[in-house]
Amino acid sequence: MTGHCSNCGKIWTLETKQGVCRWCGKLANCQSQRTQALRIKSSSKARRRQAPSLDGNGYDQLDGEWRDWLEVAKRYEHRVPAPERYDIRHTIMLELHHARQRDGKPIPPLRAYRIASLTVALYWREINKPLVKVCVIDGIAKEPNNGKCSFKDKPPKCRQCPFLAVRAIQSLDSEIEDTEGNRVRLMDTVADDQAIDLDQWLDAKQWLLGCRMRLIEIATKRKDGIPLNEKDRRYFNRERQKELKRYQIALI
Repeated sequence: MTGHCSNCGKIWTLETKQGVCRWCGKLANCQSQRTQALRIKSSSKARRRQAPSLDGNGYDQLDGEWRDWLEVAKRYEHRVPAPERYDIRHTIMLELHHARQRDGKPIPPLRAYRIASLTVALYWREINKPLVKVCVIDGIAKEPNNGKCSFKDKPPKCRQCPFLAVRAIQSLDSEIEDTEGNRVRLMDTVADDQAIDLDQWLDAKQWLLGCRMRLIEIATKRKDGIPLNEKDRRYFNRERQKELKRYQIALI
């Protein structure tokens, strides 16, 4: 056919009047004049500002199998949010077109409905991929343990539990607001096992300043793996009991 694509305006290079354009990959038809069809932006905000009309854009010119596939897509496109129905219609019709090419014969109606249903299911699977199910029975979100919990009225299946919730997986690069109103990365709030506790380090340093040299020698032996003799053990136990008494008196 000689003409232009009704979607992107480039030269139509298919033998049929309607089909999938080799340039833009969209369902379109051949027309004599080069016009630019209305493009729908992929941004969700743009779709909310201007919802596309599902009855225009050349759909009224389809016939044959493409018309049948359009009717199949209309039966399932309402199962997705309104801003996404234009895209899911395209996707269903293209999947039916690919199935037609693989089979080499017309698609039976029941198989066409099944392909459309599967396309919608795959759409929701992709949408829910960043979500994870967690158990919140004790107020702390954690991974479900397949019904092995202390909930006395638990259902036979874990997924039916009323304490099972769905939350999004957070990235460590995402930002949160701390108690002082500052924006920090979630990665910076994770406790580091290798980090030094400054308060504990200062207390230990002050204790070492007044510590007896004999105790430091015993601690050095313990650190190096040198066994303590009987005198060292008695001295260490005596000093430990003194320190324990001071601690108990301080708590009173």
